[in-house]
Amino acid sequence: MLKLTAIYAAILTFVYVKLTLNVISLRRQHTISLGDGGRDDLRQAIRSHANFAEYVPIGLILLGCLEANHIHWTIVLLLGGIFTMGRLYYAKAFLETTPNIDLRVKGMKYTLWGLQALAATNVVMIIIQKIL
Repeated sequence: MLKLTAIYAAILTFVYVKLTLNVISLRRQHTISLGDGGRDDLRQAIRSHANFAEYVPIGLILLGCLEANHIHWTIVLLLGGIFTMGRLYYAKAFLETTPNIDLRVKGMKYTLWGLQALAATNVVMIIIQKIL
């Protein structure tokens, strides 16, 4: 069972729901049912939500692969934590009244470092397991 992946997936789901509710709230506030209606705040909320939806699946797949291949739990926990922190920082940057560019950059750095570390660890561990 992928217990650590399930925990990270649950945490990220709560963030996804928060970003979704943010888009819904802005749509209601501006009475816009489709698109962004030229509203910068809604456009940012939509893109933040979409960005989250674009990056999280591959991160969880890579994390699940590590766990399914019985990589030590501390590695799974650490790499999942780096990736998740990146997604949390990025989401928080756009949930503030004025988007926080520094937090956005930090979020993308952690996200990309996490993805690269997850991918590299998967490849290295499969090679090691194949050799041994």
